[in-house]
Amino acid sequence: MKEKSFLVFFIAAILICIPLSFYYGFANPFLNEIGFPNAASKMTLGQVSEAVFILAIPFLFNRAGVKNMLIFGMTAWILRYVFFAYGNVESSSWMLYAGIILHGICYDFFFVTGYMYTEKKAGEKIKNAAQGLFTFATYGLGMVIGTSFSGYIVNAQKTSETAHNWQGIWMTPAYIAVAVLVFFIIFFKEKKEPTPISQ
Repeated sequence: MKEKSFLVFFIAAILICIPLSFYYGFANPFLNEIGFPNAASKMTLGQVSEAVFILAIPFLFNRAGVKNMLIFGMTAWILRYVFFAYGNVESSSWMLYAGIILHGICYDFFFVTGYMYTEKKAGEKIKNAAQGLFTFATYGLGMVIGTSFSGYIVNAQKTSETAHNWQGIWMTPAYIAVAVLVFFIIFFKEKKEPTPISQ
């Protein structure tokens, strides 16, 4: 935590769990409510996407750099919620599919990269403790905050007992993800490691 870049990443990781809670808690009810056929089975495309994109992480981690990887991941979060906000079954079902498939980039490029970055920063001696702290901060603290907040927003956007203003609901995590992305871009300063000189 003494290193500013890691502290910024740590705060961003907690905050990005607020948008994550919207997806985990309400993507399936949303798809069912708008009449997306076989919503549960089609949401497995998100897990397939996650498995595919995780294969790219080791190749991109050192080439693209941590900051670019995390930025790409957070940008995917924004796109996912915009797609959900404006997609519909009748004329824009591709947006709904895209929102689901983007889960792989959202999760892998932020959380898997985040675990690797945490391990790299912590070093061999305390890497397990550091990853445990990262898990507690995100899936513990971040998800508790996110679950409470997302539930409040969804209840506030009820238009009847069985209907919601889903555009308003999904644009809320999109705006939060934009704010986290801007915060991260401004304050995260990735130090380039020197290239060893050949003897």
